[in-house]
Amino acid sequence: MIQDLIVLASIVGIAVGRIPYLRMNRASIAFVGAVAVVAFGGLSLEKAAKALDLETLVLLFSMMVISVNLQLSGFFRIAEDRITRIARTPRQLLALIILSSGLFSAFFLNDTVVLMFTPLITIIVLELKRNPIPYLIGLGVSANIGSAITIIGNPQNMMIGVSSRIDFFKFLGVLSVPSFIGLAVAYGIILFFFRKEFAPYRFPPIPQHRRFVYPPLLWKSIAALSIFLLGILFKVPLPFAGLLAASFLLVTRRIHPEKIFNDVDWSLLVLFAGLFVLIEALDQDAIFHRFIEYLTSFAESNTFAFSAVAAVLSNLVSNVPAVMLLKPGISLLAQPEKAWVTLAMASTYAGNFTLLGSIANLIVAESAQRHGVRLGFFQFLKVGIPLTVVSLLIGAAWIEILYP
Repeated sequence: MIQDLIVLASIVGIAVGRIPYLRMNRASIAFVGAVAVVAFGGLSLEKAAKALDLETLVLLFSMMVISVNLQLSGFFRIAEDRITRIARTPRQLLALIILSSGLFSAFFLNDTVVLMFTPLITIIVLELKRNPIPYLIGLGVSANIGSAITIIGNPQNMMIGVSSRIDFFKFLGVLSVPSFIGLAVAYGIILFFFRKEFAPYRFPPIPQHRRFVYPPLLWKSIAALSIFLLGILFKVPLPFAGLLAASFLLVTRRIHPEKIFNDVDWSLLVLFAGLFVLIEALDQDAIFHRFIEYLTSFAESNTFAFSAVAAVLSNLVSNVPAVMLLKPGISLLAQPEKAWVTLAMASTYAGNFTLLGSIANLIVAESAQRHGVRLGFFQFLKVGIPLTVVSLLIGAAWIEILYP
């Protein structure tokens, strides 16, 4: 009984992001909760160690190494510069931000994309004397939607990809269509709610900015990404393909390894490890196990209902814990593939419901605030609610067509 209380308290703390009167973040809450479960006999140390999904952790680490190298090389600065050079009107700028953010988030961690793009876009939009809010909302929601396209777009998709063993290109084929439609819907909704900002107007010449680019690392990072994609093409296990690409980047005369490792999001890896142990402990409870089986039963009978379950749960406890909670039930289904892609779609699109719905949204808000721009909760909400509802309906309908 006490281990269930520890797990539930930990999940609530992770969902809220803190514990009152304590300086703890999501990673430290998950870590302490996992240790407490073992200490109070909820799991043996051996079972806790076996609960760690090393393949998911390895894939996540490998993609972080690739993303950090691309970041240090100036790849994202080049992309941002091209976007602002091509755009001639506010509508064009919004469209390019949404499209590029969605595409980059499909192949790099969406958190990395918004971390790099937010300050650059905020500065450019302010220099143009435009309202930065709709562009920042577009950046955040498109990063979430675009990250659903591939197995490597976000942490929960990586976990689903490793657990489901769905082919990389099949996954992309299933979720690319609703995601691109979702990007178009996001564009339309933002135009509707910010009509004044997108009245006909032509930008003056955009000031030239000095961009630091390191060509040797840029080309090497692109080569590493090619190694990863070739590994997938030749059916190399996803985690090992990631390791091959990451290890290729770590063999270098130019960049100190500390520079790479300092920018790896170790907190996210600790959060995942702690959650694996917490969910394993909760899964020992028979009542919880039956409840998860009941929730996942919707996956076979009603895609729309299961999408709603996954979306609500993702907003209650965050998308990564939601996927971990539902994962054991999906593994028991006779035909789990439909359930896996539905869970990937719904848990990711649900991140757009509120400003607190995903880490990417929070990164956009916090990074913009450092430049004097406040992205408010209700400003985001008026776009987030209709966008989430419409994108979930489109995604569920598309999956129903593909998996009748």
